[in-house]
Amino acid sequence: MNRLAKATSPYLLQHADNPVDWWPWCDEAFAEARRRDVPVLVSVGYAACHWCHVMAHESFEDETVGELVNAGFVAIKVDREERPDVDAVYMTATQAMTGQGGWPMTVFATPDGTPFFCGTYFPKPNFVRLLESVGTAWREQREAVLRQGAAVVEAIGGAQAVGGPTAPLTADLLDAAATRLATEYDETNGGFGGAPKFPPHMNLLFLLRHHRRTGSARSLEIVRHTAEAMARGGLHDQLAGGFARYSVDAHWTVPHFEKMLYDNALLLRVYTQLWRLTGDPLARRVARDTARFLADELHRPGDGFASALDADTEGVEGLTYAWTPAQLVEVLGEDDGRWAADLFDVTGAGTFEHGTSVLRLARDVDDADPAVRDRWRGVVGRLLAARDTRPQPARDDKVVAAWNGLAITALVEFLQVAALRVAPDDEDANLMDGVAIVADGALRDAAEHLAAVHLVDGRLRRASRDRTVGEPAGVLEDHGCVAEAFCALHQLTGEGRWLELAGGLLDVALARFAAPDGGFYDTADDAERLIARPADPTDNATPSGRSAIVAALTAYAALTGETRYREAAEAALSTVAPIVGRHARFTGYAAAAGEALLSGPYEIAVVTDDPAGDPLVAAAHRHAPPGAVVVAGRPDQPGVPLLAGRPRVDGLPTAYVCRGFVCQRPVTSVDDLVAQLG
Repeated sequence: MNRLAKATSPYLLQHADNPVDWWPWCDEAFAEARRRDVPVLVSVGYAACHWCHVMAHESFEDETVGELVNAGFVAIKVDREERPDVDAVYMTATQAMTGQGGWPMTVFATPDGTPFFCGTYFPKPNFVRLLESVGTAWREQREAVLRQGAAVVEAIGGAQAVGGPTAPLTADLLDAAATRLATEYDETNGGFGGAPKFPPHMNLLFLLRHHRRTGSARSLEIVRHTAEAMARGGLHDQLAGGFARYSVDAHWTVPHFEKMLYDNALLLRVYTQLWRLTGDPLARRVARDTARFLADELHRPGDGFASALDADTEGVEGLTYAWTPAQLVEVLGEDDGRWAADLFDVTGAGTFEHGTSVLRLARDVDDADPAVRDRWRGVVGRLLAARDTRPQPARDDKVVAAWNGLAITALVEFLQVAALRVAPDDEDANLMDGVAIVADGALRDAAEHLAAVHLVDGRLRRASRDRTVGEPAGVLEDHGCVAEAFCALHQLTGEGRWLELAGGLLDVALARFAAPDGGFYDTADDAERLIARPADPTDNATPSGRSAIVAALTAYAALTGETRYREAAEAALSTVAPIVGRHARFTGYAAAAGEALLSGPYEIAVVTDDPAGDPLVAAAHRHAPPGAVVVAGRPDQPGVPLLAGRPRVDGLPTAYVCRGFVCQRPVTSVDDLVAQLG
């Protein structure tokens, strides 16, 4: 029976025609397992996952495997992006049992959902043997199976517990986190750790803010080196922009080709802020091209941002992206083909599979002679046109609330910096203007979609597709990331309704997700009961729910002057502080939020009739300390608390700077404003 045909998840739809009799995650599936007295097979993955596809082709599309699963189990298919709560609980169990985790995740559980055997990818012969062994154990060693499940649940409860030690997140702890990152830094290749190597976007955001507060040259150098290494490597799409999920090697050469919305949103913020602080031309170009990738490739008009581009094309990883020297010559001709092969490090031996290479930028172009830059741009355009005729990776069109929030915030920051840094006579001014126009339209479109489709009866839903919202409730990261995005959009537009919507989401979070120790659970108090209530304080591929809600609470408090939201942010950060200094790589967004709180954050209001062109507004954005909020507009503009009761001085545009709810004198000159911002 096909129970997945009406799913909003593209991942579930990929499995709708399998011979496995899949159920979606639902109470009825577990009731069926109890009725039949059989174990549950929970298979968790996502649409852009390469090894999920491999296991599907090898096992779930196989009639023999389907017969084995259907005879001995109730099979449940879960999209981890649509149900991060389910994924979190069973990932904790998998890590507790195996010491590692990943997707596809394969869990065998009792009919009440208690996991007793966990793993990830299994080749077909191993999976068949596993199905037979688990079935035998369930029938003949039931007591041992139940004991194993009880032990796993106990381990999950300990890993997901709240109520641990708390401490203020101080400057000393943030300095210790920056020092720890410096000791773990890969001096040769940039980033942290070895292969596989993931883009450390949240750590880089923290280090940029740490540099801004302390002047640390070391923190800035780590960001600059890593940003350049990633941008020059195969991790970055040298033709169309955007970044892949991770590099399979330690030097960013060969990517795992899926492109995730959240990675690109967070990396856009890194390159944008690096551009803002330094004027670096590489950061400028990569920020522009990443913004264009989000707006052109992942945004759907009238909808939000899609979740991902697939790792595979027609079942082959990298088919769209890899090149040989001969293919370059075929597209570009002999001279340009050889020149491009040298520029992009495409060799006869290849850097990827079957003698092909992933394009990486082996020579500097951003500071090169104008003739070189012109030639490079022409080559890129011709190669991209040729690549567009190849089969293309599938797109996961599911709209995830949290990830759309990250994209909106990133694009708002990009627009603000582009308005400062792009002069009319810049060689890419027309291109930058075009990107800004489509980025502005895309982020507003996505925000309207979240407000109209994902907000249902005052509560946020996790995912939608084709403007149809799914049933799964929003988790804490959704509330935090979307509220932060609405705060950013309020600053961009001066419209009060975005601030009001942000406040509503934060009030739900405080009422439904708060934990007794000042922290937060990842699920609401009225959400579906799982075998454990997840409460992960660490940042992983995306900001933790706790870090995201702190960032939103901090911005909202600064924009409204309501201290209880700041107090809630400080209390939540105190539950993370004990691990920030020791495990900085897994608390990057929390540390970045901590830098914002430590700096004030600054509240900057500019009273002006020209928010887009006033030099005071430009100076505020250029010199704003970490986490500062900036609002510009006419005095007493409705719905904009920072402009309330703030008149012009001597009839001139006027800037008001406050920090931690303590205000300095109003100023009318750029020099005075810059002096106040330190």
